[in-house]
Amino acid sequence: MTPKAILNEILQLPLDERLKLVEAIWDSIAATPEAVPVPDWHRAELDRRLGGAALRVGRGAPIAGNAGPRLGSDRLPSCFRAVRTPAQYCSTH
Repeated sequence: MTPKAILNEILQLPLDERLKLVEAIWDSIAATPEAVPVPDWHRAELDRRLGGAALRVGRGAPIAGNAGPRLGSDRLPSCFRAVRTPAQYCSTH
């Protein structure tokens, strides 16, 4: 079966089944993060952004109209505190 034929068959499925299929495909990709090529410039940008985010955690004011508490690093799930590379992110999910 060709990729186009597979796509045509998938497009005939109801939306909820297509969403389940997308989730299954994504999970299969995340299961082997080492197989996903990540250019060095992506890693550098992720490190830059994650480094800057770590400096801002717990600071600032809530968005106008949002009286919710600020999110300090002690309240972040451990996977967000420790992740530094795409491979590490994918391996935790």
